[in-house]
Amino acid sequence: MILIADGGSTKADWIAINDQRIEEFRVRTLGLNPAIVPEQELRNRIVNMFQLINIKNDVEEIHFYGAGCGTPKPIEILKKILESIFVNATVFISEDMLAAVYAASGKKPAIVCILGTGSNSCYFDGDEMKTLVPSLGYILMDEASGNYFGKRLLIDYYYNQMPLEIAQEFKNEFNLDVDYIKKNLYRTPNPNMYLASFAKFMFIFKDNDYIKEIITCGFQEFFKYKILPFNKTAETPIYFIGSIAHYFRDILEEIAEKNSLKITDIIQRPIDNLLAYHKENIG
Repeated sequence: MILIADGGSTKADWIAINDQRIEEFRVRTLGLNPAIVPEQELRNRIVNMFQLINIKNDVEEIHFYGAGCGTPKPIEILKKILESIFVNATVFISEDMLAAVYAASGKKPAIVCILGTGSNSCYFDGDEMKTLVPSLGYILMDEASGNYFGKRLLIDYYYNQMPLEIAQEFKNEFNLDVDYIKKNLYRTPNPNMYLASFAKFMFIFKDNDYIKEIITCGFQEFFKYKILPFNKTAETPIYFIGSIAHYFRDILEEIAEKNSLKITDIIQRPIDNLLAYHKENIG
């Protein structure tokens, strides 16, 4: 049995395939970002999924692509947890950016971007990924991500920068008690996922001028820091992965056009494309 996982900060999609590369089942756990989620919580999120535990002794390989898996220490933490649960498995861990590349362009050169709970980008030359800067995560970077927009909405609400009718809807939709917000930001796992939960508000009111302006500015900032410095021409394919890109596709395509670029495709969930890549190229 082989497990393939696309692990974001909010959720992780798992697919189990047998030795004939036939899909056995798929499940979804909570996010498994080892750079943010405490070790014991990471373990709990895996062992509490009975479909995974039922096959723990039968798994021979795990190919895990995850948010927060771009540096050695988080990789080591997650690898140790997976090896302790799936005792007969060889574990391969890579960053989620590589899964995005496999799911989008396969082996062809392209700019590949993630716009989900977090955000990132790379240029894939057909052999290697090239990033502009190391990602410093949701506090300092993650432009145009779910947590970026959630943070902006909270700031605007408390600084009275929201239009009154939008502020009232925002208040009705969420628990905006100050102590509750602080607890979720500073004392619970996945503060980035908590911030990203506010982004769903934008889906509901995406035609509102205030919301459209926030999205437009966020996307332009992403292009400024994460795409334009690659200095590629309009002929270079550009792919986006993630729900933020999917739900605001029209605005994203407008921003690309303003920057003399064109988006090739937007993929909401990469797991099926990732599975197809593995069936063709792995083993």
